[in-house]
Amino acid sequence: MTAVRTRSASLLALFSQSSIATMAWRSSGRSNDELVNNMIRDGTLKSPAVIEAMRKVDRANFVPADIVVAAHEDRPLPIGYLQTISAPHMHAFALDLLAPFLTRPDASVLDVGAGSGYLLAVLAHLCPQGEIRGIEVVPELVAFGKSNLERQKLPDAARVTLELGDGWRGIPDGSFDAIHVGAAAERVPQALVAQLKSPGRMVVPVGPDGGAQQLLQVDKASDGTVSYTPAMDVRFVPLVQKRGEYDSPYIQ
Repeated sequence: MTAVRTRSASLLALFSQSSIATMAWRSSGRSNDELVNNMIRDGTLKSPAVIEAMRKVDRANFVPADIVVAAHEDRPLPIGYLQTISAPHMHAFALDLLAPFLTRPDASVLDVGAGSGYLLAVLAHLCPQGEIRGIEVVPELVAFGKSNLERQKLPDAARVTLELGDGWRGIPDGSFDAIHVGAAAERVPQALVAQLKSPGRMVVPVGPDGGAQQLLQVDKASDGTVSYTPAMDVRFVPLVQKRGEYDSPYIQ
């Protein structure tokens, strides 16, 4: 267990996640409300709807118990299997980009690499009439995320699902207004592009593990035309496909 903790602790130092991290990390707070207020102050959280939803979901309920003291720091935290819960400013930035598609009545949303379940909970508040689906490739993290979600007071929790799945393939029979990808793909997963509605939007980090990565905004227009817009430089854990690409458990 010591080796695993050391490896997980190293993730805290490794993943800055964005080129604005030096500024954004100043958004850290002593509570969820203070964290949200500081992100508003620092300009990393702008959408009123996203602000309201993030106030309703405390990140402390979605991290392993022995690092809960760091839950309101604006940085990624390890949740096991070499995976992390993203820094709050990255969730805020991604949700702001997706907001025009999340506020549609009955919006359907996919979170790829749902991990702890945190973003699914935020999306449940942001899309109170929508279908919120998450997929995660690590079985133990599916169980962790489901357990976290079951303890939350979500509007119509039956609309929120988390299942085992390969993020590169998405949900083959799915069709989504918005897709969020929480880990870096070496190339844009075309299966996910195909699952976007027209119009629809996806945000996905793209680039090699440990190399230069960018957060891309992928838009599918009403006529099916797809465009790619770089949003910022980032640093994410890789979007893995199978067991053997992630490490020993941190969660027991």
